[in-house]
Amino acid sequence: MLTNIEEIYRDALSELQNAGTLDDVEAFSVKYLGRKGLVTLYLRGLSALPPDERPLAGKRSNEVKIALEEAVAKIRTEMEAKAEGADEGIDVTLPGRMAAAGRLHPLTQITLEICGIFTKLGFSIVEGPEIESDYYNFEALNIPKHHPARDMQDTFYISESTVLRTHTSPTQPRVMEKQAPPVRIIAPGKVYRCDSDITHTPMFHQVEGLLVDENVSFGDLKGILTTFVHQMFDAETSLRFRPSFFPFTEPSAEVDIRCVICRGKGCRVCSQTGWLEVLGAGMVHPAVFENVGYDTKKYTGFAFGMGVERITMLKYGIDDIRKYFENDFRFLRQF
Repeated sequence: MLTNIEEIYRDALSELQNAGTLDDVEAFSVKYLGRKGLVTLYLRGLSALPPDERPLAGKRSNEVKIALEEAVAKIRTEMEAKAEGADEGIDVTLPGRMAAAGRLHPLTQITLEICGIFTKLGFSIVEGPEIESDYYNFEALNIPKHHPARDMQDTFYISESTVLRTHTSPTQPRVMEKQAPPVRIIAPGKVYRCDSDITHTPMFHQVEGLLVDENVSFGDLKGILTTFVHQMFDAETSLRFRPSFFPFTEPSAEVDIRCVICRGKGCRVCSQTGWLEVLGAGMVHPAVFENVGYDTKKYTGFAFGMGVERITMLKYGIDDIRKYFENDFRFLRQF
C-alpha cells in the first residue's frame, strides 16, 4: 500500500506539469482529489491494512493529498492571473476616453474677472511678496511704529521687522520706487490677519489698485470705480461714497453699492439699509509720495482696495465665507 501512494504521487506530479489549461487542472483535480479520485480511494482503503501499518500509511497519504491540493491551487492561481493580464491588453481601435475637466475655484474666477475689468481700463497686474517687511507693509504707507492705525489690522509677526502682509498695498511703494509716473497698477494676492469667524478668515484675497499721474482727481477715482461696479454687477447698480479714514489716503472713502439682493428695498443681507460695503478708496496721501521720491506738487493719485471673498459673496449670494475653504464639491461645482 505504501508503495502505491508513492506511485500515485509521482504520476500526479507528472500530469500536473503537463496541464496546459484551467480545464486540464480541473480534470486533474477530479481524477486524483475528487470523491472517486485515486488519492481519496487510497485513503478509504487504509482500513484493510494491518493495524501496525495504518499510522504510517495514513500519515503519508494525507501528506500527498495536502501537497497535491496546494500544487493545484498554485497552478490555478497562476493561470487565472495570466488570463486576467491578457484581458488588460491595449486595444488601439477603441475610441479615446475624455479626461474630466477641472474647474477654477470661485475666488480664482472672480479675481480673474476683476483683473480683466481693470486691464481693459489700462491697469497692469503686479505682484509682491507675501512675507513682507514692516517698512513696506506699514511705514512706507504712512503707518509708522506705534501709530494707532496699526490696531486696525491684527498682524501676524514673523519677527520684529517681518510680517505676513496684511494687505497687498505694499506692492504700491515697491512699484513707485522703481517707476516714475504715470503709474496704473492693480495688485491681486493673498493677505493675512489674525481673524476668523463667519465673515473673516486668517488668510483671504485682495485686489488693490493705484493710479498716479498729473491732475488726477477724486472724480477720476469715482469714474473708475463706477465703471468697475457696473462691469462686475450690472449697470443698474448705483454707488455711494462715505467719508472714512485710511492712513495712506486723504481724503478717504468707503464705497457702498446698492444691495444686489433686494435692490435697495432692505433685507437681511444689507441689514435693512439697502446698501452694501464693497471697498475702500481715496486720494494717495502726500507722505506716501514723499517716501518714494515723487513730487507732490506735480503728481496726484488715487488708490483702492477690495476683498475678493466679499465681492464673490455678493456676486453669487454666498452667506458663509468658510465655504470657500471646505473643498465641498457640491459647493464648488456650482461655479
